[in-house]
Amino acid sequence: MLPRGRPRALGAAALLLLLLLLGFLLFDGRLRRAAALDGDPGAGPGDHNRSDCGPQPPPPPKCELLHVAIVCAGHNSSRDVITLVKSMLFYRKNPLHLHLVTDAVARNILETLFHTWMVPAVRVSFYHADQLKPQVSWIPNKHYSGLYGLMKLVLPSALPAELARVIVLDTDVTFASDISELWALFAHFSDTQAIGLVENQSDWYLGNLWKNHRPWPALGRGFNTGVILLRLDRLRQAGWEQMWRLTARRELLSLPATSLADQDIFNAVIKEHPGLVQRLPCVWNVQLSDHTLAERCYSEASDLKVIHWNSPKKLRVKNKHVEFFRNFYLTFLEYDGNLLRRELFVCPSQPPPGAEQLQQALAQLDEEDPCFEFRQQQLTVHRVHVTFLPHEPPPPRPHDVTLVAQLSMDRLQMLEALCRHWPGPMSLALYLTDAEAQQFLHFVEASPVLAARQDVAYHVVYREGPLYPVNQLRNVALAQALTPYVFLSDIDFLPAYSLYDYLRASIEQLGLGSWRKAALVVPAFETLRYRFSFPHSKVELLALLDAGTLYTFRYHEWPRGHAPTDYARWREAQAPYRVQWAADYEPYVVVPRDCPRYDPRFVGFGWNKVAHIVELDAQEYELLVLPEAFTIHLPHAPSLDISRFRSSPTYRDCLQALKDEFHQDLSRHHGAAALKYLPALQQPQSPARG
Repeated sequence: MLPRGRPRALGAAALLLLLLLLGFLLFDGRLRRAAALDGDPGAGPGDHNRSDCGPQPPPPPKCELLHVAIVCAGHNSSRDVITLVKSMLFYRKNPLHLHLVTDAVARNILETLFHTWMVPAVRVSFYHADQLKPQVSWIPNKHYSGLYGLMKLVLPSALPAELARVIVLDTDVTFASDISELWALFAHFSDTQAIGLVENQSDWYLGNLWKNHRPWPALGRGFNTGVILLRLDRLRQAGWEQMWRLTARRELLSLPATSLADQDIFNAVIKEHPGLVQRLPCVWNVQLSDHTLAERCYSEASDLKVIHWNSPKKLRVKNKHVEFFRNFYLTFLEYDGNLLRRELFVCPSQPPPGAEQLQQALAQLDEEDPCFEFRQQQLTVHRVHVTFLPHEPPPPRPHDVTLVAQLSMDRLQMLEALCRHWPGPMSLALYLTDAEAQQFLHFVEASPVLAARQDVAYHVVYREGPLYPVNQLRNVALAQALTPYVFLSDIDFLPAYSLYDYLRASIEQLGLGSWRKAALVVPAFETLRYRFSFPHSKVELLALLDAGTLYTFRYHEWPRGHAPTDYARWREAQAPYRVQWAADYEPYVVVPRDCPRYDPRFVGFGWNKVAHIVELDAQEYELLVLPEAFTIHLPHAPSLDISRFRSSPTYRDCLQALKDEFHQDLSRHHGAAALKYLPALQQPQSPARG
């Protein structure tokens, strides 16, 4: 959602600025003390082109559109791009147009993210990396970036012909300054210069790092291509494509492969055509590689403009000032991206798609309305990062089932047990802050059980607002499921060990989808014990039920929620049986992936699943209870929203208002058929419900 609470956003941004300033001051002090002890480091890479040397170029016009190109592929690289973009947005004063060359995975992630981020004055264009692969696939490359590490070479032909200038960035850079200052360096180009680069800050291209080290040819120390200014118009006129191809083919006659991907070929071309290059101040690409000499480039923290983690070790690289650089990077990694939805007030721009309608809807809300929180939360557009971690889609199978659920940080401990119980694919939406998303990443990486599961797709929905957007989360997870069927569950339930295989067999036997429109009901049970022996069969479950170790779900607090399942009949059932919808019924069901979505108006606690079952019934889904299926709820502390529902009459009144509006919409869609649900909607909610 575009922020209404501007003071909160500005306060947080001011706090970050203060923290960064304090870090800079401490860092400056260390640098000055080091300089006093070490003396002048002498001439070295970058000394001649620090940012304080020579005349500074004039800034670009206040509202000039700056173009930035980035090549990005895969899940991990997509996360890096987001941190890079956060740092750019934090300092920027100009509109930006991002040109993203992506594979299918990164495009799905970033297209969703930018669509839901709704940042003003930011345009995003995507280009298919797969279409560019044939142009570089003939080049042998040892670099870990693979083919994607060569694609900057083809940007002059891949980007729009009318685009004359672009800044090209690696995904592993972090800005410490306004990108418009970098754009302003185009003004230093001579009439023949077309490529702006920072000198390489290591001895790599000098060939003296180890015995028999034979790098590609370069001009002196060579140049690093993590940050590039490209005059695309001049490169096209100079015949860039033929130029780099001829150079690469010639060098590959005597060299087995590139070691540093596109950087080797850029340097070989520049060695042959030195008039193409404009040397940029070294502070625009402070390189933190294993053999870096970058510390000779800066004397004060305020010198720093762009930090480049160009070692395969990334944040684990050894460097004299790495702790400062690491903390600087982590600041943006965990920074609340919602705060970057600020407008450039002096630069009128086309609002993001849907932003105007959203602002109009927000403006119509009455802040004195007792249900204002509910209304505002319904309108909130959450940033969504789908497939936050590497994910392998399941192979296509006609009766396959994905478990769909949602959770917040306080339910992470359920994930390992769930993975042990459900061997099939899962699509899980997590409601997290930016900082919590990083904690979640470390949690998964530290767990052998979770790290081994590539068929679990985690989708981060970033937190915003006071109420839990439960149905919006479910819809995100449901939309990302890739199998024909989905098991709509909750994170605090553990399915029977055999349920995944049993559901697939049942779907096939019952002919779901082909001729039968049905929702398969998985009977729900619960234990009040934190430790108990999980049943391996229906026989074992019934024994625990008879012993009082298990109960039918919500038997003590809200039995009507699952009573229509008819547990007495289930005990004896040998075949699936049909049940009728009844008021407040909220079973856990298996349905086709294209089933109706959850109603997003239900936020917080109450009626979120009930409304979905009503919609299924209204659309004439048959409710079939499976005789051998079961899932068991584990005990946990009540959520904040449940506590508010139980303690606040206003909360319950607002829920009733949402139910009334739901029925009005139901009547519009289903006409007189919706009348059967009216008595259920008018029943008061019990504050004892759990």
